[in-house]
Amino acid sequence: MLSTAGPAASHSLIVASSTNASKPFANLNHNIPRFLGFRQFSPDCSCSGSVSFGWNSGSKRKFNRSRMEGFAVRASAQPLKNADELIDSVETFIFDCDGVIWKGDKLIDGVPETLDMLRSKGKRLVFVTNNSTKSRKQYGKKFETLGLNVTEEEIFASSFAAAAYLKSIDFPKEKKIYVIGEEGILKELELAGYQYLGGPDDGGKKIELKPGFLMEHDEDVGAVVVGFDRYFNYYKVQYGTLCIRENPGCLFIATNRDAVTHLTDAQEWAGGGSMVGALCGSTQREPLVVGKPSTFMMDYLANKFGIQKSQICMVGDRLDTDILFGQNGGCKTLLVLSGVTSLSTLESPKNTIQPDFYTNKISDFLSLKAATV
Repeated sequence: MLSTAGPAASHSLIVASSTNASKPFANLNHNIPRFLGFRQFSPDCSCSGSVSFGWNSGSKRKFNRSRMEGFAVRASAQPLKNADELIDSVETFIFDCDGVIWKGDKLIDGVPETLDMLRSKGKRLVFVTNNSTKSRKQYGKKFETLGLNVTEEEIFASSFAAAAYLKSIDFPKEKKIYVIGEEGILKELELAGYQYLGGPDDGGKKIELKPGFLMEHDEDVGAVVVGFDRYFNYYKVQYGTLCIRENPGCLFIATNRDAVTHLTDAQEWAGGGSMVGALCGSTQREPLVVGKPSTFMMDYLANKFGIQKSQICMVGDRLDTDILFGQNGGCKTLLVLSGVTSLSTLESPKNTIQPDFYTNKISDFLSLKAATV
């Protein structure tokens, strides 16, 4: 029998779901990861939204998405008028990358000057992205290419979050991880000391459906990690499905569920949520999401840097990931309109997510600062 490292602790798997989403989990007890020591399955249908997972251990670690899916009544967002007031009220700024710092491979105007100004004021800067195609080291090179001085310690990608999450639950090193995703996830898993298979290597594989054909899969796979994948194909869907459905206790982890992403600055492209959705359909299971708006990365950052969450401002261009991420973590929130969210979307009666402030782009910190002197 496999065992986890560290002292024994009681664990429970927490599931939050809407009424409509609860039925697929009525008989899910057999899917609880036995090798992680989970003993109890606790459905909770008190919040709206899709079914979600969190982990609660005797060490008081709790990473759940129940808060992520709830809707709170908030006052309408206010346009940012006094940048100095916001800057002085926090110690740390967490920035999303796509749509805030850059679009595709193009830097958004005024970003270098804005970051330099914030650093000159002694602010800690952290960059968080749901894009899992690169590792932290690879993202460091992208920042460098764009002329930005950002260290690897300041970067948190969802590829890193997947590896960090597995470490946080003492995922057994003898178990393997099947990856539907790109090089970033593989590199972070390797740095964390995990065995993996799949990824880009399976991008060219095809299935020849002949009478009686049975597709084999590795029974030692204990987790399937799904992220954005430009080499997504039916082979990967079937392999991941077999692992999740047939390997006892196999985890289903998603780096994010973003509907769209910025591969270029010319248009929006289908995001990692489309790959995750395919596995949701074939397995009839919902993943544990480690990227935004899950609070896992926020909790990790707060613990790593010793930051009080009330002293953080989350800056992003997406309401349902960035702003919700900040709100779930108890941070101040600033929406920038340089990415996917327009002012009309923000002000729509259908929108239930309201940031504290909004502005056109982060370089408004400079102009609005000057206007208030």
